[in-house]
Amino acid sequence: MRAIQISAFGGYDRLRLVDLPAPEPAPGKILVRVRLAGVNPLDDTVRSGALPSARQVPLVPGTGGVGEIVDNGGVEALKPGTHVVLAGRGFGMFRDGTWQEYLLADPQDLIPLPPGADLTDVVAFTTGAGYLTAYLSLRELASFKPGQTVLSPGIGGSVGLGTVEVAHRLGASLAISTASRTDKAERARAEGHEVIDLSRESLRDGVARLTGGRGVDVVVDGVGGSFTGEALASLAPGGTLVSVGYSGGKEATINVTDLIWRSARVRGFMFTLFSPETLAEAHTRLFQYLAEGAFHPTVARTFPLAEAAEATRHLIEDRPYGRVVLDVAGA
Repeated sequence: MRAIQISAFGGYDRLRLVDLPAPEPAPGKILVRVRLAGVNPLDDTVRSGALPSARQVPLVPGTGGVGEIVDNGGVEALKPGTHVVLAGRGFGMFRDGTWQEYLLADPQDLIPLPPGADLTDVVAFTTGAGYLTAYLSLRELASFKPGQTVLSPGIGGSVGLGTVEVAHRLGASLAISTASRTDKAERARAEGHEVIDLSRESLRDGVARLTGGRGVDVVVDGVGGSFTGEALASLAPGGTLVSVGYSGGKEATINVTDLIWRSARVRGFMFTLFSPETLAEAHTRLFQYLAEGAFHPTVARTFPLAEAAEATRHLIEDRPYGRVVLDVAGA
């Protein structure tokens, strides 16, 4: 079978198309033909060698995707032909991931999809885990309440868009994101989102303008770097900042008076904080909201599997509006 494999950590060119033996069916295991796989910043972190806990190479990347059950290993609840989300812990990090044509998974690694589900919509929804991160950050870490205000930067990214849409579905009175370019800001506004154009206005000025000077109750920060200090200064009294990523840098400078005078809380996010039961409940609720039409995930561009290196570069350097996807099953 075709697969993308890392044989050594390093640049984009380490993502190489190889021919690997296809996994054999096994009792209690689910053999899935992968159809589409997402590309997200965590895949880039793993490939570069910046994730010290990742499994040693060789490694097939890919932390998520969608596919079709080929053999159910005798697990009656999962029928061959069923489309599933591949959402196992550690895919593409601690074990081979979804950037391969076939994958042998445990039943708990899979989320069955209803008949007729659009796989492109589903992979856009799950890539980067933005919606799941947003839901857990708001409900479990920030104690979000309906009527509160939320800020999450990077409307073109999975966490930025996911947080804005989840916050609205949970009853936020205002959900704000940011864009680094005017074209992104204009597109997001055309889609009905409240966005601060950082090429024309500072974060603090934009938040003050939109909140009447009060600040926001919750920040879900997937950017880090210099943004974190500015976001902390944009909190309302008693507000919470949840740090979920660092696409803008791992080092942040803050003014400690922003912590003290705002009685602010800062929380760190990792999926390992949550029980399997909490994650399952979150997945169920989010797919229900998706079916209701509450979310509008976007695919920016789809690449063939063989172009995984260029797909990753496009995501990291071009910063598109929407998700980047690999067509694993295509020619």
